[in-house]
Amino acid sequence: MDNEKVFAMKFSKVYPLLVAKAERKGRTQDEVDTLICWLTGYTKEQLSQQLQKGADYRTFFAEAPEMNPHCHLITGSVCGIKVQEIKEPLMQKIRYLDKLVDELAKGKPIEKIMR
Repeated sequence: MDNEKVFAMKFSKVYPLLVAKAERKGRTQDEVDTLICWLTGYTKEQLSQQLQKGADYRTFFAEAPEMNPHCHLITGSVCGIKVQEIKEPLMQKIRYLDKLVDELAKGKPIEKIMR
């Protein structure tokens, strides 16, 4: 899938998939929300507003109050691609989020995920 198609995806369509992935492994929607807010600087209310208005990935990350200054510490692979080596900034942010939810689903304590 090319990057533009990913960037145009509605975050409100992807969000339930992220939550479902975590919940299948015994984690909660609240934990997913906590990670999203930690990464993007959104409050839970602002996150809810973004979901309600149907923001796409590009808008969701463009309107994020402030990316966490420690997000560069997120390392590892998502779909065989190392997140720290992704050159496209928006795709890297999307993959950071994927990696955080992956770590949550694998049972890592939330305190350790939020480096």
